Amino acid sequence: MSAPTLIVLVAGETSGDQLGGALMRELRALVPNVQFAGVGGPHMRDQGLDCWWDSEELAVMGLAEVLSHLPRLLKLRRALREKILSHAPALFVGVDSPDFNLGLEITLKRREIPTVHYVSPTVWAWRQKRVHKIARATNLVMCLFPFERDFFTGHGVEARYTGHPMADEIEMHTDRQTARRQLGLDPDRPCIALLPGSRRGEVGRLADHLLGAADILAGNNPQMQFVAPMAGDGVHQLFETASVRYPGVHCTLLRQQARQAIAASDLVLCASGTATLETMLIKRPMVVVYRFSHVTYVIGKSLRLMKSRFFSLPNILAGDALVPELEQYQVNAERIAGEAQAWLADPARTAAVMKEFESLHRRLRKDASKSAAQAVAGLLDH
Repeated sequence: MSAPTLIVLVAGETSGDQLGGALMRELRALVPNVQFAGVGGPHMRDQGLDCWWDSEELAVMGLAEVLSHLPRLLKLRRALREKILSHAPALFVGVDSPDFNLGLEITLKRREIPTVHYVSPTVWAWRQKRVHKIARATNLVMCLFPFERDFFTGHGVEARYTGHPMADEIEMHTDRQTARRQLGLDPDRPCIALLPGSRRGEVGRLADHLLGAADILAGNNPQMQFVAPMAGDGVHQLFETASVRYPGVHCTLLRQQARQAIAASDLVLCASGTATLETMLIKRPMVVVYRFSHVTYVIGKSLRLMKSRFFSLPNILAGDALVPELEQYQVNAERIAGEAQAWLADPARTAAVMKEFESLHRRLRKDASKSAAQAVAGLLDH
């Protein structure tokens, strides 16, 4: 038997853990006697990751939040760097989490360990000068969206468009009533899904606004039922505590099961991020909200760090305002409820946007995890 090939992966949040797990599954079919170690969550552990730290350790969002956790994160990164160097892996894959992974990748690349960054940092929208750091840090950037590859190659960075694994995993059409029955919801009553995000800070800033909107919508239609999937125990507790303040909202809290919750819904109220892509692929209308801490927002505005016209993935991919976006101080219960009512009152608009979602879904279907695994295996052969 050949000597084991060790690949170290670091994923810093729920979406990265999902991507990392799918990549590992495909790599096992391509690389004989491969072993995996690093930082991940349940999906990566299920694929055999020797988990040195859990991905929740890295799940921090926003400039101010990162600063408050910086000493702990730097200490963890130093310990992780030493552990990686002592194991001398054949290759390193940083899955998203660029603020944590890129610095690590620079060090490893200097030590002649090939580095891959899986999921393009959003340099086309936010802090574009990071592209020079990415060039120093990586042997390859694997991009989930076609416009990202074009951006990187235009800046001399080796990049490959893989497509998005979610587009492969999610069926073109999902049945709403079946999903409701699977979750124990009434199949005949309307349903709205609340997705406040996967990070504690994010959930803390959005829970009351989403639940407040739900309270307004429930007042307008007492038949309305709500469902809220939670990414982990910490955010589950935060959201459950907030929900006590809204006794008129009968909300079923789930552990994980975001896709089932979205599929069961007539409408989704969600935090910006991967959930917007998931909602687009399942083809449900949505209201997208995004709220930084006040300090992060002020810094971002003053330094003009945001470059993109839109912040939700459906709108970015379409180059058009398919879904309403509410950011920072626009995020309040009344505005969210108003946008939700506009969707519910206009089935023709919903049908037109769902056709756009279907077209975008077809564009992103590329057998992504297999394509990404082939790119990684190609680096191992060099």
